[in-house]
Amino acid sequence: MNSIKFCGLSLTALLLVSCATPDNTSHYQDDVQKILAASFRAEGQAGMDRLTPDEANRLCSEADYIGKPLNDKVAEKIRSENYKTIQWPANGQFIGDYKIGETIAQDGRGKTWSDKEGSVNGGNCYNCHQISKTEISYGTLGPSLYNYGKLRGITEVDSSTAKPIVEYTWAKLWNARSYNACSNMPRFGHNGILTETQLRHLMALLLDPKSPVNQ
Repeated sequence: MNSIKFCGLSLTALLLVSCATPDNTSHYQDDVQKILAASFRAEGQAGMDRLTPDEANRLCSEADYIGKPLNDKVAEKIRSENYKTIQWPANGQFIGDYKIGETIAQDGRGKTWSDKEGSVNGGNCYNCHQISKTEISYGTLGPSLYNYGKLRGITEVDSSTAKPIVEYTWAKLWNARSYNACSNMPRFGHNGILTETQLRHLMALLLDPKSPVNQ
């Protein structure tokens, strides 16, 4: 949801593959952007802004294209800048209702041209992760999250001992690139895909000992 991507490449990088080599892609950037701007229109939740990747998307797409990982200095800069964008819960409450969180995780709606502005988005979490033991259909792009809280020894999600993993989990959901510079995970909070309240419910799904995730 962060940008239009095919097989890990942004649309800009994908078009460059067909007309350029790694050494001369910059020559075509302006022409490619003009073609994209003339070929798409804003409609529903799909705005023209997604045709222009932010700096992290651009650098990661270029790294994908040339087949080389980002150097450590650039990767750390991306992580640092994205960490600064995290907005912590306004009332200090990280955990919501895991039952609502399961519904959000199952819901794949949002961020397409057919979705009206202001409509509620889903998390589409099962598209990339195994989460509960009973779910038989899930993606494997991301790691399994089954027993996420249990494996980390969380028995009381509001205890002081749970604070580090609770804050880490919130940060990952809000902006995954705060820990992984070129993460494919949507930046749910940063890009306004999910609301703060929805994120609290997903936090409960992952961390509440009573959640099916931890059974």
